[in-house]
Amino acid sequence: MKAAPVMRALEARGIETILVHTGQHYDAEMSDAFFADLDLREPDIHLEVGSASHAVQTARVMERIEPVIIEGQPDLVVVVGDVNSTLAAALVAAKLGVPVAHVEAGLRSYDRAMPEEINRVLTDQVSDLLFTTSPEAEANLLREGVAAEGIRFVGNPMIDSLERHREHARRSDVVERLGLGGVVYGLVTLHRPSNVDDPVVLSGILRALAEVGREFPIVFPAHPRTVKMIDRFGLEGLAPRRDGVVRGLTVVEPLGYLDFLRLMAVAGVVLTDSGGIQEETTILSVPCLTLRANTERPITIDMGTNRLVGSDPERIRREALAAVKEPRPTGTRPPLWDGKAGERIAEHIGRWGDARALSVR
Repeated sequence: MKAAPVMRALEARGIETILVHTGQHYDAEMSDAFFADLDLREPDIHLEVGSASHAVQTARVMERIEPVIIEGQPDLVVVVGDVNSTLAAALVAAKLGVPVAHVEAGLRSYDRAMPEEINRVLTDQVSDLLFTTSPEAEANLLREGVAAEGIRFVGNPMIDSLERHREHARRSDVVERLGLGGVVYGLVTLHRPSNVDDPVVLSGILRALAEVGREFPIVFPAHPRTVKMIDRFGLEGLAPRRDGVVRGLTVVEPLGYLDFLRLMAVAGVVLTDSGGIQEETTILSVPCLTLRANTERPITIDMGTNRLVGSDPERIRREALAAVKEPRPTGTRPPLWDGKAGERIAEHIGRWGDARALSVR
């Protein structure tokens, strides 16, 4: 969702690109669906890293992307977001002396227990161009000693994808397929280790969802990792296997981008521990309850669309029931979340490249 607008804008400016798919998100069927939904061309290179521990996954990406960078000799390596692949590619490029651009720089939860926070901080420290999505990100970077001349406030490319595909998503029949037409329902995503790796926390969240499900349906496109942990902890009585229903909680297979966007746009409330969904619900004016104690996207809270509710079952239940009864949030749109972030990123990269070429001469 973040890479597609940047790729299109770079290519529109005549900048040659090589697209590397690390395979960190390794479900082939889902990967193919997202590339199709986002009109993103096939990757030039597949690293096929797959699932593993954070250390192993990061090491595999580093090992496999190094020869790609050496052979391709790019002028710039662009990394996106905060996953293990982001850090791995940035580290390899920096050690090879290749400049790095980080899309979505400067986001901070200030929670070092989150693997993504480590990835964000370290990636920013080795980046030459730092593209920020919201105003507070620049202040975060400056506090950490990042040079101001490398920071560019460009807006949020995640929203570029949402705006580009919003009308197409409206034509999805996923709401009707799930029997939710004309019904107030909640949408859940859950995958962070702090929520799914602890049986007490996970069972508490699932019990809260089951209680909410007595009042209105809850749809749960289950992440493969979460399904694995539900099975491991013997919690199938609280959350059925995919395509099943337990007390108003419907678990379904992970959805493609367009289907998920449609389901999210008309939900009564979204409960999530994802970062990007906090941003998308802000633009869609859908109440979002973030099942975490902190967020690296505080602007969504400032806009009045997002609330931090943590993992306390009673609070989750109470906030979810209240959210569907309140008026839809009407917070103002964050600055530069206008669907043109990819174009601004490409423009800055083009200027950077022109200046670099002049300095070489």
